[in-house]
Amino acid sequence: MQKGKIVVVDDEKMVTSAFKTLLKVEGFTDAAFFNNPKDAVEYLKSENPDLIISDFMMPEMNGLEFLTEAKKLHPETSMILLTGYADKENAIRAINEVGLYKYIEKPWDNDDLLMNIKNGIERSHLLSDLRNTIAELEDAKNKLQAYSENLEALVAERTKELTEANAKLSGIVNYCADGIIIIDKTGGIIQVNPACENLIGMSQKSLAKMKFQEIAYSHKPEMNSSANNQNGGIFGLNADKSEVILRDYFIVNKLSKEHVPVEISFAAISAENSLPERYVGVIRDVSVQKETEKLRDDFIATLTHDLRTPLLAAIQTLKFFLEGALGELSEKQTVLLTTMLGSNEDLLGLVNALLEVYRFDSGKLELCKTSFNFKNLVEQCYEEIKPLAQKKDIDFILNCEIPDNSEIYADKAELKRVIINLCGNAVNYTNKGGKIEILTKIQSGDLIFSVTDNGNGIPKEDLPLLFKRFSQGTSRKRSTGTGLGLYLSRQIIEAHGGKIWAESKLDKGSEFSFLLTGVEDIKNGRNLTERQKVNG
Repeated sequence: MQKGKIVVVDDEKMVTSAFKTLLKVEGFTDAAFFNNPKDAVEYLKSENPDLIISDFMMPEMNGLEFLTEAKKLHPETSMILLTGYADKENAIRAINEVGLYKYIEKPWDNDDLLMNIKNGIERSHLLSDLRNTIAELEDAKNKLQAYSENLEALVAERTKELTEANAKLSGIVNYCADGIIIIDKTGGIIQVNPACENLIGMSQKSLAKMKFQEIAYSHKPEMNSSANNQNGGIFGLNADKSEVILRDYFIVNKLSKEHVPVEISFAAISAENSLPERYVGVIRDVSVQKETEKLRDDFIATLTHDLRTPLLAAIQTLKFFLEGALGELSEKQTVLLTTMLGSNEDLLGLVNALLEVYRFDSGKLELCKTSFNFKNLVEQCYEEIKPLAQKKDIDFILNCEIPDNSEIYADKAELKRVIINLCGNAVNYTNKGGKIEILTKIQSGDLIFSVTDNGNGIPKEDLPLLFKRFSQGTSRKRSTGTGLGLYLSRQIIEAHGGKIWAESKLDKGSEFSFLLTGVEDIKNGRNLTERQKVNG
């Protein structure tokens, strides 16, 4: 079966009948035949054929006139004009004027006719496809043009937004009171803002030839060594650790030669899933803050120091009265004076604690390290605390798992302060009839001291408050203590290069521990004095 819709127009019924037979034999099933061209025109108004075949000489409307009308309705349809030899010139004129596909002279050759019919149908299909393609291309062109115009508008809008954002950012950077610096992973300075130039006393052009390590330093050697770390980025910044705050740093002003105390916040600049190559830092001058802190600490130190003398005099006077130097006291007088003595001694303890805090914070307290028997120190502290535990009927146990003749190199008085404080807290916060256990042991070459009680415990949310100044480690009311004991203990242990921590469960008890590192030889009872001196 052949594809294609064909319209045949000839005023002679014999001719249309012959076409009908020929097309049917060749497999063309979709064909319309007309003997009147006007009827064919009406048909073409509602149908779209692939091929139109028309005779030239017809009454009322000749072939040229008919095909002209048909061309108006279907300009892409292939058209064949049947003509006699005498009308050959008219046929040629029709091809030129109307734009016909072919003209065939009568009588025609069937094979030649069929070939022209097939080619004409194929031509119509090709023209139709071409028209559709052109329409699609035109539609695509229009869409592309609209998109281009829209894209230009979007780009212009985005460019405007970026320009405004960049202007705001530049304003923030240029007029920021804090110094802003951008460095690479080796510390090379890439860019600074005006505040940073003023702080360092150098222009960006000069700073671009330097490294961050040349303009900033810390009194802590480990901080300076971390700044020179080439593995994973400066100060250990990498994909896992993208931010760091540097405290206790100083910037050297090249003009005034002043060493300015600063705090620096560094953050990595990197694309997603890639190692950082650059870092931005905000440098804040903390000179005023440091000066304020110094004035405050000096005030506290002076105040507490000046309070010691009258307190000691008051305590000594009360003891003088209580010892009966001025005669016997009545029971009421003794109770009153004893209460006053206890209050003054508590106040003296607070003053002494404040002085110790000041000395540690200001770096004025130097550890006086000597070699001593740690086991003997623990036993001494145990004996001093034991009477307090017995008053509350507490089961007070000492379990010392270190050799008898072992020695460590440390500040004996300060470590005793820590042990007494931890054990004293355990007694204070353990209920009558409770249990406290002291344990000293060696673990992985480290000396560990711990005090465990079955007292009230500390809420989980309050544990982070431990070892801070004026904190008793809990928001609940526990005692009238100063809240400085654990803070001082942390300062002392950390000054020895160790660490201190606590574990607790509410209503089940607490465990406070500290660790001193580098004492693996203590297991064999060897004197550690010389080696620990070397270690610090």
